[in-house]
Amino acid sequence: VFVNEDCEVKILMTLTSPNCPVAESLPQEVNEKVKSLDQVKDSEIEMTFNPPWSKDLMSEEAQLELGFM
Repeated sequence: VFVNEDCEVKILMTLTSPNCPVAESLPQEVNEKVKSLDQVKDSEIEMTFNPPWSKDLMSEEAQLELGFM
């Protein structure tokens, strides 16, 4: 997540796979939620699959919550 001095937000986002069932809807939903924040003037979502997603990208707290630890 990058925020510039003008309160414009850019999010570099990856999904678990390009075939993720929410690949079309989730980025749009995230963008709408971010734009709804009073302080945010604009937002942009950029999708990437490099590096490929793995559970190692998750925080320890998230891994614990999902039973990976």
